[in-house]
Amino acid sequence: MAHTSDRRCTAQAGYRSLAGAGVVCAFASMFAAPVFAQRIENAVAVFAALDKVTAKISRLEVPLNQTATFGALKVTPRVCYSRAPTEPPKTSSFVEVEEMLLDGKQKRIFSGWMFADSPGLNAVEHPVFDVWLTECNSPARTSAGPRPQQQGTTPTASPPSQTGPAPTEQPRRRRVPR
Repeated sequence: MAHTSDRRCTAQAGYRSLAGAGVVCAFASMFAAPVFAQRIENAVAVFAALDKVTAKISRLEVPLNQTATFGALKVTPRVCYSRAPTEPPKTSSFVEVEEMLLDGKQKRIFSGWMFADSPGLNAVEHPVFDVWLTECNSPARTSAGPRPQQQGTTPTASPPSQTGPAPTEQPRRRRVPR
C-alpha cells in the first residue's frame, strides 16, 4: 500500500510542475511584443501567362495601375507586395483581369489577390489562357503591416516633416462593373 501512495505523490508532483510551466509560458506570452513582417510595396508586378493552344509561356512585366494585354486578356495589377530576402517569401498582388469579347465588350473574369507561392489558390479560369503571379519588382517603399492598438494607449502623431507638409493622398476608387 505504501508503494502505491509513493507513485501517486510522484505523479502529482510531476503534474504540478507541468502545470506551473504552463502558467509561466502563458504569462510570458501575454507580455511578449508581437513581431510584424515588413512588407515591401513594389511598382511592377511580374506574371507568367500560358497560351494553352500553342503551349507558349510568356513573361508579363506590368507597372501598377497599367494594363498589359495577353491574347484576349487584359491584366491590371493594383498593388504588389513582397518581403525582404531575409524573411520567408510571400509575394502577393491584387489583380483585375478582363476578357475582350468578340463583340468588342470587356468582361471581368477575375478580381482578387494572387499569391506567387500558391499560384493555384486564386487562379484565372479561362479555357485558352492561364495567368499567374511570379514576383514583384522595383521596390517603392517598405511599410509595416497594420499594428493593433494596445489597450490603454493612444495613437501618437508622427513628427512633422522637415521639408514641409506631406502631400495629401487621394483614396483609390474601385470600379464596379454594372
